[in-house]
Amino acid sequence: MPVLIITGTGTEVGKTVTTAVVAATALAAGRTVAVLKAAQTGVRPGERGDADEVARLAGPVTTAELARYPEPLAPATAARRAGLPAVGPHDIAEAAAKLATEHDLVLVEGAGGLLVRFDPAGGTLADAARLLDAPVLVVAPAGLGTLNATELTARELFFRGLDFAGVVIGSWPDAPDLAARCNIVDLPEVADAPLLGALPAGAGSLTPAAFRTAAPGWLAPGLDGTWDAEEFRAREGA
Repeated sequence: MPVLIITGTGTEVGKTVTTAVVAATALAAGRTVAVLKAAQTGVRPGERGDADEVARLAGPVTTAELARYPEPLAPATAARRAGLPAVGPHDIAEAAAKLATEHDLVLVEGAGGLLVRFDPAGGTLADAARLLDAPVLVVAPAGLGTLNATELTARELFFRGLDFAGVVIGSWPDAPDLAARCNIVDLPEVADAPLLGALPAGAGSLTPAAFRTAAPGWLAPGLDGTWDAEEFRAREGA
């Protein structure tokens, strides 16, 4: 798995922290890691972006950012409004492929969900995944509404013939409600893909040292971690 695409069911679901967890866990397993942020929106020159946050939490990773736009919008819209060149799927694939020649693992973090548009032609992260023939990891929220959004994303992945690696819950609450507890049983069924981890709420606020120590315990062995889905379900009363 030299390249892994990380997307979400929407915005603010924990993609960046999940990317950091995957990176930290891979580093702990002795792998070299690069993190590619396809397009950073809502951040001005000189400000820290998502790739910088991944490096802060995970440790010594190579970071790359293809484009940066000041307004917090879909990349295609943000590029148009800023009068700046857009980044297309071929740009993303080319950059990821180059990084893959120099690293054991390249993590490509998208913007928002799978079908968010990156360029005027309607290019998406899904198109980049197809060009790279790379698996896609989907980050989903824990609570009510996540089943519908996750199944829609899964159907699009399967429709396009893409490799759906699995689902990670981007923020598991300290006191999960009934919907969240049921969702850890239902998510793999509606996604037709494994549940590969659950990050505790507030994981990104840990110190980097604590984050790196804990990270492998939040991901399944398929992502180099030690997290066990069945044990998690039993512990949470699902």
